[in-house]
Order: sequence, then structure tokens, then C-alpha cells
Amino acid sequence: MAVVDGVQGMGGEAAGTQAASHEGALKPSGAVKFFYSIGQFIESGYLAINAFIFFYYTAVLGLSGSMVGAALAISMTVDAALDPLIGSWSDSVRSRFGRRLPMMLLAAPLTMVTMGLLFAPPSGMTPFLLFVWLTLTKGSVRAFASMYNIPYFALGGEMSDDYVERSRIVAYRLLSGILISVLITALAYSVFFAGEGGLQDPARYPAFGWTIAALVLAGGLICCAGVWRYAAALPQPSTAPEPMISRFVGEVTEILRNRTFLILFLSMLLFASAVGVHQALNNHTYVFVWKLRPETIQVITYVYLAGILAGVPLTPALLRRMEKKTVAAIGFALVAIGWIVLPGARGLGLFAPVGADALPWLCASALIFGLASGLVFIVFPSMMADAAEEHEHLHGSRREGLFFSGLGFAGKASNGMGLLIGGFALDLLRFPRDVGRQVNAVVRRMFCPTWSWPGAGFRPCWSASAPWCSPPTPSRGRGTNTSRQR
Repeated sequence: MAVVDGVQGMGGEAAGTQAASHEGALKPSGAVKFFYSIGQFIESGYLAINAFIFFYYTAVLGLSGSMVGAALAISMTVDAALDPLIGSWSDSVRSRFGRRLPMMLLAAPLTMVTMGLLFAPPSGMTPFLLFVWLTLTKGSVRAFASMYNIPYFALGGEMSDDYVERSRIVAYRLLSGILISVLITALAYSVFFAGEGGLQDPARYPAFGWTIAALVLAGGLICCAGVWRYAAALPQPSTAPEPMISRFVGEVTEILRNRTFLILFLSMLLFASAVGVHQALNNHTYVFVWKLRPETIQVITYVYLAGILAGVPLTPALLRRMEKKTVAAIGFALVAIGWIVLPGARGLGLFAPVGADALPWLCASALIFGLASGLVFIVFPSMMADAAEEHEHLHGSRREGLFFSGLGFAGKASNGMGLLIGGFALDLLRFPRDVGRQVNAVVRRMFCPTWSWPGAGFRPCWSASAPWCSPPTPSRGRGTNTSRQR
């Protein structure tokens, strides 16, 4: 492995030494941040394949929208309920690999297996059995991905106690997520689903699912191998924790008294519900409203990711002039603009291009949405890490695992409800189940998914106002004055 910034790429001695440096000066090397960022393959891989699940089970396999929406909502809600338990468990682990990596090493292969099974249901299943298969496999993928992601995100929050460095760590992770998203998108639309009607061919999905599952496993294990020395040198609980059943309620009650956490929780709750509605019907609108081919749909995805990429350098520049909560509010407002203007015009009948004529306009909306997402995706985890530091100052203990699991709970539970709403909307439209496999089919009643975009867009407007109620973020360069003992 090449040596970068004096640290061996797979976690050499310098990494461990740096992690054990004096209080208030934790700063991972570029090599550690690089290998840490590869762990984003788990979450970004899940999010990338998630865009195909609703379409696959409704338009391709013929399951009703309400059943698919219910299955996705159940799986997301159950996983959301497990998140605080995972976070509390992660906070209490003591091992030679640190307190985060053991759960990550266990979760990565389990995520891979269940992700492959999600896109390979046995043939000939009745609608009810297909509903059960979707509920169990989707719930398992999301739960095992959370078992990896919650300690992974918490590790990123505790790798440094510097105000600006935390945002840099998130930026590394976000850039890695963009790269794997581009790779998965290219594989999906240019390889597995290429050609007219490719998205509507059920035989193409199992190979797609297992390939992405293998990429996810590789990323998760490479991350663990690259950061384990640094992670092992970070502070761990000095005493054996109390049994989870006796301490969990008290820990949750403790973080619920933190006003900053509650505000961030509410903001994510509103935002993720909008994303759920948008996500559920996105491919339906692309295929049956805007009449786009699979090769064309990927262009919109690339533009969206380019928008996120543009938001990465923009965010630190804005943070030098604004509070984090201000940048978050700007991001939410831009999301609302991207979701309201063009779809609203289409819903009103003022603007109705299809195919190649619609592509530039959809790309413009995707660029705005991507830029806004770049701001939100960097600022929100950084604000949550600041909230954990504030919590330590107030209560004498850091709860990174619980804080990030709370953020995940808000996102998943509300996203699941958004998917449920999208599924019922599809059935209210009387979307014909047999049309999904018909190439170039025209669905006359698909105006509601178009309206779901601007309808969802108003919720980010409400989210934009919530961070303004939060207290100012910590002063730049301020380290914590309390002990980092957990």
C-alpha cells in the first residue's frame, strides 16, 4: 500500500499514534479519512438500489402499490425502532478493534446476502407471499445496513473534536458516496437494464442485485481494514456498561432533554417524509409521464450527483461566513424549489415535453436538488456531532451512537410513511398492473405522481425553518473542555 501523509494506507503505526494524541487535537490523516470514506459504500449502495425496489415490485412483478408501500413502510419503521438499540449497543462496546468496528464487521456480510435476495424472489409466488418476501428481505437489508452505518457514522463523529475537521470528514465520505453512486448508476442503466424496456425485464434484476451486494461488501470490509488502528486508539468506555435493558431508557430520556437534538430530529422527520413520496414514484414518472429511456434516466442521476459534488466545496465556503443552521436552511429551501417549479408546471398543464425534449428541464431540477443535497448531507451530520459535544458538556457523557441513531430513526420512519403514501397514491390512480412490462405503454392517469413532487416539496420548506430555532453552533476551533471518557 502507498504511504500517504506519513501513514500506511492500511492503518499503520502513525495512525494509531495520532489517534492517541492529546485532548482537543484529534485529527485523522488523509489516509485514514480516505479508508473511512470507503465505508460509505454500504449506505450509498443501499440508497442506489433502493431507487429500483418500488418500480421492480409494482411495475415489473405486478404487486399492488399499496402492498409494496406497506411492506416498505413496515420494514423502515421496524428498522427505525431498532436504531436506538443499535446506537446504545455501539456506544458500550469495548474491544481491541475499538467500540465501533466489531458491529461493522458483523453487519457487512449480512447486508450483502440480504441485498442479493431482495432482487431474487422465487418464481411463482402468490401476491401475499411476495409481499412477505419483500417485507422480510427489505427489512433485513435496512436493519443490517443500519448495524453497519450507525457505528460507522458515530466513528466519523468521534474521529476529531475540531469544528471544521468534522465537516471535512463528512465531505470525504460524501465524495466516496458520489463515486459509488455513479458506478452503480452506470452499471444499472448501461449494463443490466440497457436498451428499450430494460427496466421492465424481470430477468435482469437478480444479477443486478448480487453484483451491487458484492460491491457493498467489498467497501465495508476495506473501510474496516483501513481504519482499525486509528479506531482502536480512540477512547472506549473505561468500565463495563450496565446491561442494556437497565440503562437504555435512561440514555434515551437523557438525549431527549437535549433541545438541539430534538430540533435536528424534527427537521429530518419532515424532510425524509417528502423524500419518501418522491422516491416511491420517481421511476414511474420518468417512464410513464416523461417517457424517458433507461439510458436517458441515468443522465439525470449523473446531473444530480454532479450537483452534490458542487455542494461539497461550496459548503465549507459557506460555513466560513454562516452558521451551520443557516446553510442547512438554504439547502432545504433549494430542495423545495427543485421539486415544485417544473413538476408544478407539468401538473397545471403549462409545460408538457416528453422524451429528449424533457431531459434538459429535468436535469436542471436535478442539479438544484443535488446542490441542495450536498449542503444538507454535509451540514446535518456535522451539526449532530456538535450536538453530541454539547451533550457531553451538559451531561458529562457523549452519546454519538444514540444521537446518530436518532437522526436515522427520524429519517427512516418518516421515509417509510412517505413510501406508504406513494403506494396508496399509485393504487388511487388505478395504475394498471399489467402495463409495467409493456414497452412504450402510455398511462393517461399518471398526473398524480407528477403532483407528488411539488406536494412533497412543501415539506422541505417547513424543515428549512426548524434549524433556525436551534442554538448557535459551537465557536470555531473550540474543543471540548470535558473529559472524553465514555
